[in-house]
Amino acid sequence: MKTTNRTVLVTGGAQGIGYAISQEFIANGDFVAIFDLNEEAAIAAAEKLGNAKGYKVNVTDETSVKTAIDAVIAERGSVDVVVNNAGLQFISRTEDFPVEKWDLLNDVILKGTFLMTKHSLKSMQAQNYGRIINIVSAHGRVPDAYKSAYCAAKAGQTGFSKVVALENATNGITVNCIEPGPVRTELIEKQLPVLAEKDGTSVEEALNHHILGKQWIKRLLEPSEIGKTAVFLASEGAAAITGESIPVTGGI
Repeated sequence: MKTTNRTVLVTGGAQGIGYAISQEFIANGDFVAIFDLNEEAAIAAAEKLGNAKGYKVNVTDETSVKTAIDAVIAERGSVDVVVNNAGLQFISRTEDFPVEKWDLLNDVILKGTFLMTKHSLKSMQAQNYGRIINIVSAHGRVPDAYKSAYCAAKAGQTGFSKVVALENATNGITVNCIEPGPVRTELIEKQLPVLAEKDGTSVEEALNHHILGKQWIKRLLEPSEIGKTAVFLASEGAAAITGESIPVTGGI
């Protein structure tokens, strides 16, 4: 079983939670391939992190995903860990939700997870070892107003993960989800003014109502807390954990 110098793919790894996850795997002694739609940001992040390389990847496009994964395998020999983190948010009442935004969220979050998993599995199966970690959300099980597409996609990721875990349970491959609660990221910061406007409240009131109101410890989580959980799920100590969804929420 590999425990160090593994090849780790992280989607949306150029910033936020993805960057923190990449940072924690590198600290663990692994190599990280940063997959991001923004090639410049991916390359810059890899240079800053050290034992990493940036790739321009559109996770909604099968050719883009397959080409990038094949390139990593050609360079590194295998794919050992995949972290499906790429995501985005759009806020709207359901009756006003634009279809193109619904499709975009589901393509990036759900289809992207499917494509990354599909094209990484054969490498993992060939070596009887692999770790797939999907960054879902507490909103996959706890609804929040104006986030119908996001909640639906995150719930879909969880269901998909369980199927892949079941199919590969005897192949040395585990598949698990992390459910982050409110994390201190640009995604949260951008949501707050929109939520405040929808509710007719202040940004602080929106933070407490939508973000921290349901949470027990009443603080934003740090991205590194998600990263450390991902490293644990990829560790030897978590080899018997599969098909699970681990909340890192501060209590929700």
